[in-house]
Amino acid sequence: MPSVLGLLGAKETAARECVERAREEVARVAAVLAEAERVLDRLVIAREAVVEVLTEPAAQAVARVEDAVESVSVAAVGAVPCSTVPHRREGLTSAVLAPDYRRVMSVLEHEAAAGRDGTRARTLAAALGLEAVPAKIEGVRSKARRLVERGWIAQHQPGVFSILTS
Repeated sequence: MPSVLGLLGAKETAARECVERAREEVARVAAVLAEAERVLDRLVIAREAVVEVLTEPAAQAVARVEDAVESVSVAAVGAVPCSTVPHRREGLTSAVLAPDYRRVMSVLEHEAAAGRDGTRARTLAAALGLEAVPAKIEGVRSKARRLVERGWIAQHQPGVFSILTS
């Protein structure tokens, strides 16, 4: 007659073998899953790139490249290191600014032409087509402050920006 401890020992050994096989299977499935996720990520990126290329008109692509070239040339006209906003001086136009800063300048010029004395960051963000959420408004406010610091625009009161009149 077999002993109870012997029977339990045999069942324990069988259970350990089963657990080990299951762990090996989990490791194999995890490796297959990781590879499948890597392939999926690459395919998503490729699809997004193709959609971008196919939907962006050639003129916009050329303009984007020209904007990149202009922002690189900022260093040659006296930009602050690691900045896309050079200090304003005679002879510089807003064309030396990075595209986002030129857009802020354009909105402020439009507001000034409409007879408005100053524009708040929230209004700037809306005019730029951004959502009126704090993160977007703060981003615009930061850009406007940088333009003020470099002498491109004026800040008459906290948060109210306008084009310099000279």
